[in-house]
Amino acid sequence: MARLPGSPVPVLKGRFTDDHATRLLWRAGFGPRRGEAARLASLGLDGAVASLTRPSAPVRLVGRRPHGEHGRPLDPVDVWGDDHCWWLDRMVRSTWPLQERMTLIWHSWFATSIDGATQKLMLAQNAMMRRHWLGSFLDLFLDVTRDPAMLLWLNGVENNKYSPNENYGREMMELFSLGQGRGYGQRDVEEQARALTGFTYTWTNARGPHDFRFDPDLHDDGVKQILGERGRFSWRDSCRLCVGHWSHPSFMVAKLWSYFVAEPIPAEVSRALERTYVRSGFATRPLVEAILRHPLFYEGERMVLPPVVFCAGMLRALGHTVQTDAWGWIAEITGQKLFEPPNVAGWNYADWLDTSRWAGRLTAVSTALGDDVLDASHDKHYPADETPAQAVRSALSHWADPRLAVGTERNLLDFSHRVARSIHAEWEQVPDRVLRQNALRALIPMTPDWQTC
Repeated sequence: MARLPGSPVPVLKGRFTDDHATRLLWRAGFGPRRGEAARLASLGLDGAVASLTRPSAPVRLVGRRPHGEHGRPLDPVDVWGDDHCWWLDRMVRSTWPLQERMTLIWHSWFATSIDGATQKLMLAQNAMMRRHWLGSFLDLFLDVTRDPAMLLWLNGVENNKYSPNENYGREMMELFSLGQGRGYGQRDVEEQARALTGFTYTWTNARGPHDFRFDPDLHDDGVKQILGERGRFSWRDSCRLCVGHWSHPSFMVAKLWSYFVAEPIPAEVSRALERTYVRSGFATRPLVEAILRHPLFYEGERMVLPPVVFCAGMLRALGHTVQTDAWGWIAEITGQKLFEPPNVAGWNYADWLDTSRWAGRLTAVSTALGDDVLDASHDKHYPADETPAQAVRSALSHWADPRLAVGTERNLLDFSHRVARSIHAEWEQVPDRVLRQNALRALIPMTPDWQTC
């Protein structure tokens, strides 16, 4: 297994436990499969992190292939919702979970939507972001800037020397690299727009948007002044000037930190990671490896699981895969449909739950359970003497024995006892215990312990 370099910031001390490994798998992936947390804990902190950031074996998709209703193969290019199901399947089955999690982070960071592009172009952007998962941020930024989906989404193909469009020039600084009002002004936005001119494309009824290219005749090759520098800048220079600006490293470090840790980044940690980032040539891997070993990652406050992580984690725990295209519309009611972020700022990772999304998550639980829901009218062999405690243990085992707080388990046991006290007639013994088991299986992923990590 690959060895990690020393961290520029503090690392977790003491024994690396199953609970630590569980949090790592949820925040740097999509939750543990049965027995996976214990296996990861046995590697120790550095070994566990290295297994995610520097996997030794080629990536594979393991398990039953996805499909829609009645066995229909997914068509992520042309069928509504199948793009979401296709990526959800990768989150569930990939042997490189951090690669998919980083791709999800980049998707929110450089938020682009099929509302302005096409499913085919969004899938191509997704593949590009996956290639850059822990690589150079500058290289990623360059590829995003010329990406066809982004060029459509933020009007890059409408930006030419005759009619400059400021959309991408503004967002590349405000949202992607510097932060709102941090070292740039309206003049910089205008000059960035000039530097970014020149991209165009072809549109036909038969093929839609295609043949995205840079046309020098549409580019403003005059002198610009951007972020304190002067020159005949191009779109590549726009990215370079942003990443080389004094305000970029602190923005980069704080924003990346916020995807993994609930507390604000301590000032001394930020400064150390900023230095590491710059010295590495703007590499992402050393930052992620340092964050995944920091004590606050494991000892800090819990974070609410994003809806798609919640859904993927249930399927992984159950050993199931995507066997219905219902996950597309479930994504909408849980609040996170892939390839459709709410706006150019991406998803708000601090605000995932309200009453409507709570109902959506319960629907997701029912869908994840699928055929695991027992039939009270037909299951005649269910134990009629099952005790309340046995019912809770059975339900927890069904979900691969998640670690729940003592109070949560007590509430589940209290519920199980209340059901037992309501069973009186002989004919109620089996069907009511079956219904109790179904209820417990549905309740467990709806607990705060499961929905946060």
